[in-house]
Order: sequence, then C-alpha cells, then structure tokens
Amino acid sequence: MAAKLKVFTWSDGFHAFTVAASSRPKALEAWGASQDLFKTGLAHEVTEGADRDAALASPGAVISRGLSVDVGKAETRKPRPSNAKAKAKLKALEAELDTLDAEQAMAVQSINDRMAALEVERTRLAADHDKARKAMLAKVKMARSSVSS
Repeated sequence: MAAKLKVFTWSDGFHAFTVAASSRPKALEAWGASQDLFKTGLAHEVTEGADRDAALASPGAVISRGLSVDVGKAETRKPRPSNAKAKAKLKALEAELDTLDAEQAMAVQSINDRMAALEVERTRLAADHDKARKAMLAKVKMARSSVSS
C-alpha cells in the first residue's frame, strides 16, 4: 500500500516551495535541502490552499510560487534526483583516502623505526671508535716515548 501523501512548504522569502511527499525527509530531498528546514521552522505541513492542490496533482514535483519576485507566478519543476549514488561514491572515495593515509603513516613509521635503529648503531659505532682510538693513542704515546729516549 502506498504511503499517504502529505503536503509540505517552505519559503526563502522570495518564493514558496511546495511538494506532496510521503514524509518530511522525502520533501527535503525533493527540495534539495542540505539542512532540516522543519527543525529550523522554515518548513511546515500545509492543509489547504492552491499550492497544496497543485502539489497533490503532481506528487513529488516542487511547486514554486513567487512571493516578492514574480508575484503569483507558479511553476512546477521535477523533483531533484536522489543523490544516493553520489553519496556512495563519496563514501568510497573517503574510504580510499583513509586507506591511503594509513598506508602513508605505516610507511613513515617504518622509516622512523629504521632511522632509530641506525641512530643506535651510529652511537654504538662512535663509542667503539672512541674506545679503540683512546687505546691506540695510548700505544702511540708509548711508542713516541720509546723513540725519543
């Protein structure tokens, strides 16, 4: 059984936009609204009037009537297509971006780990060199003292 249609309207101050839809979310989708106009108080249900009758004659189509621009002029436009595909594509692209960022973070961490290991190796090498150099300097000093005597 098809859902009973309700008629909803909102105005931007210049035009009134009316649509017959089964629910508030469907009305928002038909208007292409990115915010909940009902929550903000801009949109409401209509129970009578010429715009209501016109909307019921073309369910899903948005009836636009001029209020302060093109006063009284009414026109019907097709409902906006659902952007479910666009949302799905956006979600997939955001997932790819997250994967790309995670791979980059792992690669950088791997390099940081290798750099830390190399720094430990360099410190050990420098300490070994310093110890061996001191021992060699002692031998050189002894050899010089035996040559000069």
